[in-house]
Amino acid sequence: MSATWYYITSGWLGRSKRVGPVSEAELLQLIEKGTIEPTTLLQSPKTKERWVPMSKVKPAMERWKSLHPESEQAG
Repeated sequence: MSATWYYITSGWLGRSKRVGPVSEAELLQLIEKGTIEPTTLLQSPKTKERWVPMSKVKPAMERWKSLHPESEQAG
């Protein structure tokens, strides 16, 4: 993995804000911190510059699931 990523976060008064660019290593760290969750929208050349939920990005979801094994039982 070696792409530049952007993600959407809630800003002031509930407005969406585009954050980035972040490297893939930084993206994985943000997942570990809980800043990025499965519903967070991500964009990169790997998503063909389209906004997709993190749950559609396999390496990102694998990292999230490794940190949240209880989510496997809930689904």
